[in-house]
Amino acid sequence: MASTVLVVTALEDVTADLVVAALNAREVPVVRVDPADIGPALTFGFRIDADRPAWRGRLRTASREVEPGEVAAVYYRRPTPYGTRFAHLPRQQADFAASEARHGFGGVLNALSGARYVNHPAAVARAESKPAQLRRLARLGLRIPPTLITNDRKSAREFAAVHGPVVCKTFRGLPAADDGQAGAIWTQRVDPETFDDTLTVTAHLFQAEIPKTGDVRVTVVGRRVFAQQIAAPDGALDWRRGDWGALLHAPIIVPPPVAAALHAYLASFGLVFGCFDFALTGDGDDPQHWTAIECNPNGQWGWLPDAYDITEAFADLLTVERKGRS
Repeated sequence: MASTVLVVTALEDVTADLVVAALNAREVPVVRVDPADIGPALTFGFRIDADRPAWRGRLRTASREVEPGEVAAVYYRRPTPYGTRFAHLPRQQADFAASEARHGFGGVLNALSGARYVNHPAAVARAESKPAQLRRLARLGLRIPPTLITNDRKSAREFAAVHGPVVCKTFRGLPAADDGQAGAIWTQRVDPETFDDTLTVTAHLFQAEIPKTGDVRVTVVGRRVFAQQIAAPDGALDWRRGDWGALLHAPIIVPPPVAAALHAYLASFGLVFGCFDFALTGDGDDPQHWTAIECNPNGQWGWLPDAYDITEAFADLLTVERKGRS
């Protein structure tokens, strides 16, 4: 039976490296591919017809090759954007070439019948919406911060008057600058007196600040749940903004009702993995102490103290035989 794992990610990806090493230790066949390498170093030929309604053919990288029917699982991590491959072309040509590659080559990679996706990129795209996340978390019975999405100064000030102090955060990460360098805008406290008509320019996400005793990162892989309480030495509002190597970690038990809600959350989006962030307002024994902030459906976890156990959970999830016809 087919058992090859297709790892779709960029060349430099420490998190993927951990999983690939674990799969290699188990002698599971692995083919690693970055779709943005399309060209002489990445070639393919896929075909389909009415008599055989599944994609077949060959995918070749500089060191590996695989048939669609050999792929039992796809670990979809963080591939290089297709547009990077064609950045040297005039804009219209670059956009066209990237779109064709994404819908052609990417379309086949995303339509391997019988393969397990961790996670499927379409499911990740659906689950990345913060408004959708908050609604789903609340509907599953989890506590969430009072939240306002607005571009109206009056609405923002009224919200702050009721729920202050308030914080502001972004919906997505900061895009790369012209020099290719990426940045970040961290969660920060805001003064309602500074709200003015510049708010009308775009959407803003405001939330009531949670009087937290700590933060918790919960990593769910299949049916396994890993949780670490996190504290920044300087007591920063957003622990992500400092030196991750200086963070303080302690394992914590997730209350069963919260864990059940997380499994239901992932299932509702068609996911099998997710990194959840919580604000803790007590010792954590009571589910009411847990305020759900967000879920990253493709989050980082390699820096956590229990990274080895999480790696093995990923390897377990990906070590499967292909189901159905190829």
